[in-house]
Amino acid sequence: MDLLLLAVSPAIIIIFYIYFKDKFEKEPIPFLVKNFFLGATVSVLITLVFSSFASKLIPLVDELSVFEQFLKAFIVVALVEEFSKYVVLRYYSQKSKEYNEPFDGIVYAVMVSMGFAALENVLYVFQYGISTGITRAFTAVPAHATFAILMGFFMGKAKFSKNRFVFNLMGLFCATLFHGAYDFFLFINFIPGMWLGAIFSLIIGFFLSRKAIKKHQNGSVFKV
Repeated sequence: MDLLLLAVSPAIIIIFYIYFKDKFEKEPIPFLVKNFFLGATVSVLITLVFSSFASKLIPLVDELSVFEQFLKAFIVVALVEEFSKYVVLRYYSQKSKEYNEPFDGIVYAVMVSMGFAALENVLYVFQYGISTGITRAFTAVPAHATFAILMGFFMGKAKFSKNRFVFNLMGLFCATLFHGAYDFFLFINFIPGMWLGAIFSLIIGFFLSRKAIKKHQNGSVFKV
C-alpha cells in the first residue's frame, strides 16, 4: 500500500495543481477522470504496440552508440509515448463540448499524461523500490507533466484556430522534442556529466510550461 501511494501521489499532486490553475471555468470531474483512465489504458496500450514495432525497426545494436541512443530516445520512446497521448487528446478530449477554451488543452493533456505516468510509475516503483519512487517523484513524473503542458498549449490553440492541423502537430512535436532531449541525455550516461543535459532540458521545459499556463490563463474567454 505504501509503495502504491508513493507511486501515484506525484501524479495526483500535479493533477490538483493544474486543476486549481484552471481559475475561471473548472472542467467536470467525471470527464477529467475519464481522460486520466484513458491515459492509463489506451495510451499505454498504444505505446506497447508501437514501441514493440519501433524497437524492431530501429534496434539498439550498440549501447555505446550516441546516434543509436539518439534514435531510441527521440523515436522509440519519446515519439511513441507522446503520440499515444496525442491520439487520446485529439480524438477524444478535443472533440468534447467541455473543451471550450484554450486552457482546456493543458488541463486534459495533463490528465491523460498523468494517467500514463501514474501507471508507468507504479510498475517502476514495484519493480525497483522506494528509492526509485522518490527519485521519479521529482524527475520523471514532473517531466511527463511538462511535456503534457507544452503539448496542451498548442492543442488548446488548435481547436479555436483555422490552423488546427498545424497547431496539433506543433503540440506533438514540442512534447516529443523535450521528451526526447530529456531521455537522450539520460541514455548516454556512459559519457560523464551528460545527465546534466536532462536536468537542463527539464528546467527549460518548466520555464516554458509556466509561461504557457499564464498565457492561456490571461487569454481565457471566461476571465472576468
